[in-house]
Amino acid sequence: MPSGRRSSKRPYGKPHEEFDPERALGGGPRVETGPRGEPHYVVAPRPNDKTYICPGCQQEIAGDTAHLVAWPVETMFGEDDAKAARRHWHTNCWRTFGRTRG
Repeated sequence: MPSGRRSSKRPYGKPHEEFDPERALGGGPRVETGPRGEPHYVVAPRPNDKTYICPGCQQEIAGDTAHLVAWPVETMFGEDDAKAARRHWHTNCWRTFGRTRG
């Protein structure tokens, strides 16, 4: 029996929304060193009703939970490739993943 709750996912066949850095970034990105030492743009996204998978711990991140979005400053294939590489990270995973403790 349906719960009456509609899916918040994009309907099949509807095109993806164009990436809008102003909307997504809410004030502009800062540059930080990524897990492999390369520079990344990093922002705190606005709350939403989506769920993401953190690449650091492979656990879910609810869109209404404080977290970070990071993507490479430069890629071999240009700006569009960098935007496609955006990933949502738990804040602690971003700060610790791939970094040695010293």
